[in-house]
Amino acid sequence: MALSHAAYLAVVVLLAATVQPSHLGTLDGARQTIVIIGFLGAWRYSWAALNFTRAVIFRSFVYPRRKARRHRQFRQRNAPSHAYFLVTSYMVEPEVTVPVYRALFAAAARARDGATIVTSVVDGADERLIRGLYNSMLADMTGVELVIDRIAANGKRDAMARTLRIIGRKCPSHRDIVVFVDGDTIVPQDIVAASAPVFTDPKVGALTTDEGVLIERRNLFRDWFVLRFNQRQMMMCSMGLGNRVLTLTGRMSVFRGDLATDPEFIAAINGDYLDHWRLGRVRFLTGDDKSTWFWLLKNGYETAYLPDVRSWSMETQPRPTFLDSSRTLMVRWFGNMMRTNGRALRQSPRKIGFFTWWSVLDQRLSMWTTLVGPITVMLTAIFETPAIIPLYIAWVMATRYLFCAIISAFCGTWFPITHPPLLYFGQVAGALVKTFVFFRLDRQKWTRQSGGGGAVGAVSALADRLRSADSAVHHALALVWLTIGIMFLIKV
Repeated sequence: MALSHAAYLAVVVLLAATVQPSHLGTLDGARQTIVIIGFLGAWRYSWAALNFTRAVIFRSFVYPRRKARRHRQFRQRNAPSHAYFLVTSYMVEPEVTVPVYRALFAAAARARDGATIVTSVVDGADERLIRGLYNSMLADMTGVELVIDRIAANGKRDAMARTLRIIGRKCPSHRDIVVFVDGDTIVPQDIVAASAPVFTDPKVGALTTDEGVLIERRNLFRDWFVLRFNQRQMMMCSMGLGNRVLTLTGRMSVFRGDLATDPEFIAAINGDYLDHWRLGRVRFLTGDDKSTWFWLLKNGYETAYLPDVRSWSMETQPRPTFLDSSRTLMVRWFGNMMRTNGRALRQSPRKIGFFTWWSVLDQRLSMWTTLVGPITVMLTAIFETPAIIPLYIAWVMATRYLFCAIISAFCGTWFPITHPPLLYFGQVAGALVKTFVFFRLDRQKWTRQSGGGGAVGAVSALADRLRSADSAVHHALALVWLTIGIMFLIKV
């Protein structure tokens, strides 16, 4: 590993050394390109530095004190806090279901005041497997009730709404918690003991935790996921300082019992939608975690983060190649983001917190500013000098290496040499995907499901083609105007 890092840094030095200052000194466009990239770099790196500083302050100073205070209040209150687990399983392989439910049952058995597990399944084989695992547990399960809801395959949102109504009939109180769990996520055994004290703060409506990933094959897809989760840990710690995270992760999050069973909350999951000026009414298929997050946000509740509690996601590569797999996942992830952050921006910064509001706005700004660097370099190479290319590559390699070193230091792990190029890929490809879905908010699709969502449901093929062409024109115009603006700045 050390040899690969040394070779990487040597390439950075060699690329930078190939460009003599005289090659750029007489070229206004090249000099202007360096100024633009430097300005944007200073802006983006200062934003990253701010988040890193907030993350360190939160994890090292604020969170330990906050945690101690909440646990002390929980012990002093000594009131019952029942744990409900909402689990959705659909097309999950048995080799994934077995460890997931064993961990789930073990966590439920350790709940101080008992637990109720309500799981929705489509296949009868899943029901038999889950009951068999429950009956074979060696732990004392007398305080754990298992409810299996056999449903039709109408989507995750419908399954979650049905399950929450079942839990609602048990009348959970504001002291109880509801743990939302995906069927491919291994919950930590202490999730109830770690989560219940957080809700002694009446302002907290939900929380989410750190995430790890379990992927058998050691390949680019695995490295990419590890890098994303490391980035997530640092960003979540930054947002945790203000007690308002930017998403309540669908893999595993914990909600206050009476809020999770509120009819309006359930309706927000089952029938969430967006009225768009061009696309009409876009009913949400994916992104249930964004719907729950926005409902709590607009109703004034805080959302906490636990950096020392980790769930494990058992991931599989959805497509044969890394590029196709990453594109498929990013279209879903960023589509969920873009469909929600516009309405979040319409909330008052005083209500949701100025830093939260600005972070949501940055999600929209960054997809354009990230593209400025590559477009500027491409234009300069075409119209001025190709000497800018090795200099830009060296700049990218050096800065992303530094970023990965900082992220790894924060997470307490060292990074493989694939992380710096994967970080740049995630930024540029992610920005392209964000601009793509920004103009196509009606494009939705689950990774495991073949069905998609449209703006108005069943529409004619002609209307669908016209809407797609309209989205493509708007997207192309936005990129053209961005390019023209850059050409003006670099004086092409």
